[in-house]
Amino acid sequence: MTTPPTDEPGQRLSARGDLWDPRCPTRQLLDRIGTKWTSMVVKILAESHPGELRFAELRRRVPGISQKMLSVTLQSLARDGLVARRVEPTVPPAVHYQLTELGLSLENPLSALRVWAETHMPEIDRNNRLAEARPPE
Repeated sequence: MTTPPTDEPGQRLSARGDLWDPRCPTRQLLDRIGTKWTSMVVKILAESHPGELRFAELRRRVPGISQKMLSVTLQSLARDGLVARRVEPTVPPAVHYQLTELGLSLENPLSALRVWAETHMPEIDRNNRLAEARPPE
């Protein structure tokens, strides 16, 4: 049996969360990584890995995202350790983003979810149309 990693001397981190526990932080993590914007940003950064992308380039590559939403998404990903942020001390500062190894490990599960959604979208659309056409119960 392996010892769970530690965050600080004398403390042990739990090996994994328990999604069924309402207090488990896994629920909040799933809320953060389960958004369309996170999925799109991770995909774009994964495609450029091991390179970096600047904020403006990311914004150009994510159709429909506002500057504020991209900023919030990147801050969340950086806080979770999924994205590394590098600032060049220029005027104005040039900010570069890159997936960390942890962030790169998220690309495969998100990719599988994107493929599933794209594959099953016609069926989901059909089910929604059928539900809308049914008389209310």
